[in-house]
Amino acid sequence: MKFLLIEDNQELAGAVVSRLQLDGHVVSHANGIAEANSYSQAEDFDLILLDIMLPDGDGRDFLQQHRASEKHTPVIVLTARSEVSDRVTLLDLGADDYITKPFDHAELQARCRAVMRRKSGAAQTVIRLRDLQFDPVSGQLVVNGITTALRNRELRLLELLINEPGKIFSKQKLFDRLFSYDDDVSENAIEVYIARLRKHLEKSCVSITTLRGLGYKLDDDQCD
Repeated sequence: MKFLLIEDNQELAGAVVSRLQLDGHVVSHANGIAEANSYSQAEDFDLILLDIMLPDGDGRDFLQQHRASEKHTPVIVLTARSEVSDRVTLLDLGADDYITKPFDHAELQARCRAVMRRKSGAAQTVIRLRDLQFDPVSGQLVVNGITTALRNRELRLLELLINEPGKIFSKQKLFDRLFSYDDDVSENAIEVYIARLRKHLEKSCVSITTLRGLGYKLDDDQCD
């Protein structure tokens, strides 16, 4: 997934970014509202992690503007406020969830997964398609009873494709979802990860199709 973290505490931000990147996510970090606005206007994100007390304004103002723009990106608020009334206000403003500082990173990761499941309307994390079973939380892919532990970017790539089978993803779109501006890689890296996934799917009814000049899509009709 692609995250936007809006947090001015550099120590906390560094810890959150490192943890999310270890899980294979792409994270853009903004120190304040102005920088966050630049990111949100230029890129699409799967989830926003938003601090309230920022050096150039109140995170609640960003949240209100975000919702007023009719963007549906889920927002989890990182807040030091523990009063019930404060938390209710955040939810009424459009936050999808909140977590109180200081927090455990395992709890933050769990809340991120829960919010994304709610967004997709899924009650369970395991995705099943034909003879394939995929758990994006554990990173395990099961094909015909054989389990494979996917590496981080293989996992995120399959997660993108399998959530919308049949949809064509351009190489640029996949690149934007898997890498950040700070990653020193070219778009050709996508071909490497596509090749790796194809090898994992060799004995499955599910395959990745290349559409020349357009991109890639996940098909599930190889056994028909």
